[in-house]
Amino acid sequence: MKFLFDLFPVILFFVAFKAFDIYVATGVAIAATFAQIGWLLARGRKVDTMLWVSLAIIVLFGGATLLLRDETFIKWKPTVLYWLFGAVLAGASLLFRKNLIRKLMEEQISLPERVWAQLNASWIGFFAFMGAANLFVAFRFSTDTWVNFKLFGGMGLMLAFVVAQSLLLAKYVEEKK
Repeated sequence: MKFLFDLFPVILFFVAFKAFDIYVATGVAIAATFAQIGWLLARGRKVDTMLWVSLAIIVLFGGATLLLRDETFIKWKPTVLYWLFGAVLAGASLLFRKNLIRKLMEEQISLPERVWAQLNASWIGFFAFMGAANLFVAFRFSTDTWVNFKLFGGMGLMLAFVVAQSLLLAKYVEEKK
């Protein structure tokens, strides 16, 4: 359910783009992200840092798109978000010796330190790849193709990456008897 909740602005962006245009879709994505945060706050839930960062980036890049009537800015938004996440993971590891992937997952799975480091590095690489893939599609193909990639390609690549990670980590999961 959280997966669909996280995709809510992207799905609405896709639908609005197909029904109207990139500018309406951008406004819808901004409103949907505000609605997500409002929903969580109204229910007394904690808003994840990633959602606050996503809101700031969609308002900044979406706002520039709407204000300047230039779709270039909204096309950069996913790349900035992916690269920011990768930079945070890398920075925490290199500067502070903190493995944020481990902090997120250590209650669910116990792994050797070497595997935690590999997992962190693989997420950094994945975010770098996704940012580059977004730019490639955004500026080599039509806006319609980019919007399709943003929903289906991005979701498909993320799902494939998570499944691959799960298969690699499966040998570390202990069965409870």
